[in-house]
Amino acid sequence: QVQAVESGGGVVQAGGSLRLSCAAPERTFRGHNMGWFRQAPGKEREFVAAISWSGGYPYYADSVKGRFTISTDSAKNTVHLQMNSLKSDDTAIYYCAATRAVYSRDRRDFTSWGQGTQVTVSA
Repeated sequence: QVQAVESGGGVVQAGGSLRLSCAAPERTFRGHNMGWFRQAPGKEREFVAAISWSGGYPYYADSVKGRFTISTDSAKNTVHLQMNSLKSDDTAIYYCAATRAVYSRDRRDFTSWGQGTQVTVSA
């Protein structure tokens, strides 16, 4: 199965910002909603944000609303996650995936998972 490829992770101090990117093959990107999930050590993978491939209808987890912004670059089949005001609780591996489901937050609805990119927020 063709996978997405995430990039942009790193180590940042609390209060700082990072921008994650996810590149997907065109046949994966177009016609799908693209989502970001994250998984912290010892915890389940949780929904962060998602958006339609055309860039409309973004929706977010309550824990990141107002701090994170998801967007797309359709010309490059890429979805971005701008993360501001980062907290230690945001430390996790961030994954990108695709779904045809509408407004889903369930990881079981998503496919074409990437390998993830590590985000570490230091106090």
